[in-house]
Amino acid sequence: MTTVRLGTGIGWRPEIADAVEAMPGIDWVEVVAENVCPGHLPASLLRLRERGVTVVPHGVSLGLGGAERPDEHRLTALAERATALGSPLVTEHIAFVRAGGPLTASPGIEAGHLLPVPRTRDALDVLCENVRIAQDALPVPLAVENIAALFSWPGEEMTEGQFLYELADRTGVRLLIDVANLHTNHVNRGEDPAKALAELPLEAIAYVHVAGGFERDGVWHDSHAHPVPPPVLDILTDLASRVSPPGVLLERDENFPPPVELERELGAIRGAVKAGARVRGASTPQRLREPAAVGPVTEATRERLALAQTAVLSSLVAGTPVPEGFDRTRMRVQTRALAAKRADVVAKVAPELPVILGDGYRAAFLAYAQTRPMTGGYRRDALDFAADLLLTGRPEDTRARRELREWWLDRSGPRPRPARPVTRLARATRRALLRR
Repeated sequence: MTTVRLGTGIGWRPEIADAVEAMPGIDWVEVVAENVCPGHLPASLLRLRERGVTVVPHGVSLGLGGAERPDEHRLTALAERATALGSPLVTEHIAFVRAGGPLTASPGIEAGHLLPVPRTRDALDVLCENVRIAQDALPVPLAVENIAALFSWPGEEMTEGQFLYELADRTGVRLLIDVANLHTNHVNRGEDPAKALAELPLEAIAYVHVAGGFERDGVWHDSHAHPVPPPVLDILTDLASRVSPPGVLLERDENFPPPVELERELGAIRGAVKAGARVRGASTPQRLREPAAVGPVTEATRERLALAQTAVLSSLVAGTPVPEGFDRTRMRVQTRALAAKRADVVAKVAPELPVILGDGYRAAFLAYAQTRPMTGGYRRDALDFAADLLLTGRPEDTRARRELREWWLDRSGPRPRPARPVTRLARATRRALLRR
């Protein structure tokens, strides 16, 4: 497979679209696949494409590391975005994002976040088959990203480097190496990033992510909302001393600084890559074998993984006991982080809720999230949260409760209700008469 040389890029976000267009030296951008519509691409992305800037869609919801086979509709949507953007490849994550469902005969639940898969033979077998299914459905090559994690699975059989090597070796999939995630796993799980890099199939690297975060109480949070710290740049230099990365991209998802600061970070990234190149020499990376033909994964293997992932996710989002062998302190940290993220994203997709509920929004949502897992995405989560409040007679303020009810009624039906009260009354009267 021919390697695409991407150069230096930045994650495109609507909040910094103008700044990205004006930045010098941007060879390519990456866009969250689920945030763009193929038939209505943002004008900024279209202008970048016209200038010859490569655009790569980066998926976050496929859940290739989950026990279920990849959803056909999600794969079709990812393929449509790759085609619409003229992308040379698409990327996703080595993670699970939902659990439950038919394999466990239990309700499906969602994490709203990327969670680590166990580095076991069962999980690797399922992941390899899921990756092959995705590869067959996509019009361009697929690359998959190592994720950051707050907790480890007990009884793991491989290191991260070994797990990624076998995945690439067995499927031919490309790797998106996030050096910030390697740093996160170093702080949170004691994993040596240099050892992980030494074990990787370097020629399988499609490109590299670089991002910032922060440390609190001995836990590193991969926030994508803070400057890139020196340890992450050091890992990038180490990687560049081993292989010339085809592309390097700065990720920033919120708390955006002025454009000059983003440009300064891009400069530091270029400097780290050059520093690695100076010591790289002329070594040739190892070559992967052709992907082997492997038989299908048994349903029993998928069921074992499904039961394990469901138990873990239920403990994180539904208040069930933490499974044996997991670090309970780290699991509590992950639980709080997931609930906080849900509260933040719901506030973005339904900005009226914090306005209606005022200062009580966050506390009310976090209390709701303790035992009410997300089951259908963030928009559904917002509606379910509002319904829960109304069913329990909240908020206590009459005006706020009336506004919340109106908001819920407007959004819970197949289409918004008419704005004029007289029209709504006429329709309600007509329905009542028809029922007689």
